[in-house]
Amino acid sequence: MSFVTARTGRQRQRYEDNMRLVSGCIPYRWKKGKGDQNEDTEGMIEVLMISSPKRDDLVFPKGGWEDDETVTEAACREALEEAGVKGIVRETPLGRWEFRSKSSKDSCSQEGWCRGYMFSLEVTEELETWPEQKDHNRQWVNIKEAFRLSRYDWMCKALEVFLRVMAEEGKLKKEENNVDCSSMSVLDVSESQNVSSKCYKRITTTQHHGISSRANILSHASQEIAIT
Repeated sequence: MSFVTARTGRQRQRYEDNMRLVSGCIPYRWKKGKGDQNEDTEGMIEVLMISSPKRDDLVFPKGGWEDDETVTEAACREALEEAGVKGIVRETPLGRWEFRSKSSKDSCSQEGWCRGYMFSLEVTEELETWPEQKDHNRQWVNIKEAFRLSRYDWMCKALEVFLRVMAEEGKLKKEENNVDCSSMSVLDVSESQNVSSKCYKRITTTQHHGISSRANILSHASQEIAIT
């Protein structure tokens, strides 16, 4: 069975201010039935975390942002490679955080520092096999468990912003103001290098889901990019 081959190497890696640029996401799903009507958002959502190679902890999918892709495309790619999921990623980032990587691979950056952008990704498909399956197990957890398992401050802060975004959306599904990665094709490694050239954009000025135009993190109209 063929599947996307994970990118390797740092030839196309982006850097800024001597820091490695990283993109990742918090994959999530609404619980089936979405619970009681009066149940809060935290009780209606589960997030997907993955194990770290050689370390006893769980993290969110993330990895290097390369120079032939947008930051949202990088987040989609990392979700597919590390967690084996496809979905719809909100183009507005949850935030930007700077942190020191525990990986020896990042020693080429200034003292191993990374600048990371995190996004929310509504999972629409879980693959049975994925490129980095041998290195990462995946686990669905509730929000309280996700906070407990998050060892790093930046992960907890990303979760806090994520919860605010989800609360503003309420129980409605996202259909616009998103970047759609659910149609990402099964590619071989040579094709994956050209994934950026297969994107198209659909621009909308309409805000949905009852989100206030005054909201700090959702204040502008977004674009939708479908990766085919």
